[in-house]
Amino acid sequence: MAKDMTLLWGSGSPPCWRVQIALEEKNLQGYNQKLLSFEKGEHKSKEVLEINPRGQLPAFKHKNIIVNESCGTCFYLENQFKSQGNPLIPEGAAEVGLMYQRIFEGQTLFQKLADVLLYTRKVPEAERHDSAVKRNREALKQEIQTWEGYLKVRSR
Repeated sequence: MAKDMTLLWGSGSPPCWRVQIALEEKNLQGYNQKLLSFEKGEHKSKEVLEINPRGQLPAFKHKNIIVNESCGTCFYLENQFKSQGNPLIPEGAAEVGLMYQRIFEGQTLFQKLADVLLYTRKVPEAERHDSAVKRNREALKQEIQTWEGYLKVRSR
């Protein structure tokens, strides 16, 4: 069943991990996979661009179906293999709502992290301001505190 799946992935990538974990949870071992190097620019190779024109990883293909966003791939796997392995989506309405909320909140966390980590790469030196660095760090700190609060509530 998984032999007709292909996953192109990069080491150290949380979106790639997300898909790998979903495949494992759904007991879909034996899929075709290829580890590519971000440092060597392999994610921009013809092989990847044929599956994902954005040149981003993960790049996932099942038969003739291509799903490149990691959350979308996880939903696809759950939908196509619902009765196999562990469920990826909870059953109760409150739990489903919370799952969707956390998925989209994760994008906010990632953006705030990127704002801190990539500021000096994206903003020309002449346009950089200490106040922006401070604002980005404070926003990330607050976001992390929000997530820490979620963990405290969950561990009770």
